[in-house]
Amino acid sequence: MGEAVKVLVTGANGFVGSRLAQYLLGQGCAVRGMVRPGSDRSLMEGLTCEIVEGDVRDRESLDRAVAGCEKVFHIAALFRKTAFGEDIFKEVNVRGVDNVLDAAAAAGVGHVVHCSTIGVLGSIKPNVLADERTPYAPSDAYQRSKMEGEQLALKRAKEKFEPITVIRPAMIYGPGDLRWLKLFRGIARRQFVMIGSGRTLCHYIYIDDLVRAFWLAAQAGPKGYGQVYTIAGDGPYSLNKAFGEIADAIGKPLWPVKIPVAPVYYAGALCEAICHPFGIEPPLYRRRVGMFTHNRSFNCQKAQKEIGFTPEVPWRDGVRRTLAWYREKGLL
Repeated sequence: MGEAVKVLVTGANGFVGSRLAQYLLGQGCAVRGMVRPGSDRSLMEGLTCEIVEGDVRDRESLDRAVAGCEKVFHIAALFRKTAFGEDIFKEVNVRGVDNVLDAAAAAGVGHVVHCSTIGVLGSIKPNVLADERTPYAPSDAYQRSKMEGEQLALKRAKEKFEPITVIRPAMIYGPGDLRWLKLFRGIARRQFVMIGSGRTLCHYIYIDDLVRAFWLAAQAGPKGYGQVYTIAGDGPYSLNKAFGEIADAIGKPLWPVKIPVAPVYYAGALCEAICHPFGIEPPLYRRRVGMFTHNRSFNCQKAQKEIGFTPEVPWRDGVRRTLAWYREKGLL
């Protein structure tokens, strides 16, 4: 029996990173997880992986983290915070990507799998399934920074022949994620009201399906170098149907009332204008409204054909598993 493959997961304490580390351990890998000093590591409890402290903005710490690793899964990123300016997003999500790839190249890492987002495509036209050939159309600072990070990775793969593969996940959900908790709570307490018609289409990806896609990409070898793969689950579904499934799982019907988009959008703009000068995260912001208005529907045939990815967890089942976790943790 050969020696275990040594891999690095950046952002290993986060929702995706911790679940990926757990999956990789199950595949027999020797996992090293890079986390920022002082960060919350509760999602890593029970994981038998090596932990190293570091920051994607600090090349020296990255050199220590990648040393001896055969594969790197770059998950760490600065996610959407409306109180942050564009510079900090670029510092982490663009220059940080460059730093990771520099360190990996210097250490002779055999393959880097970089996590991007379908957000780089912005809002998709209705009744269109976007794919890897769809033009970029980011709509905010976070999406722009992720686009630039993805472009940088692909450019290095093409021009420097570096072994890099890019994964674009759809909207991620599942046990361990707290971003969906507000929606589940709102529906459970009958405080959720649909903004707009609810006919907007959205595509989701259950966390276990996503981490399996990362592993499949890492196993694909050279045919995946310089490639982008869109990873999404079953669907897409209208918000009416998707949120209706959450309501069914909880056992509380959705409010039949819907409110128009425009007043909420402008209220969000006002909240941002008031809060941003003080570095405060606004209680309502325009990007939140975008969840109800931006179509996100995708064709994942390339991932199926080239790396063998097919989603296994349908939205209905994933919602119930997520709900069970929220209840188990006393969050709902």
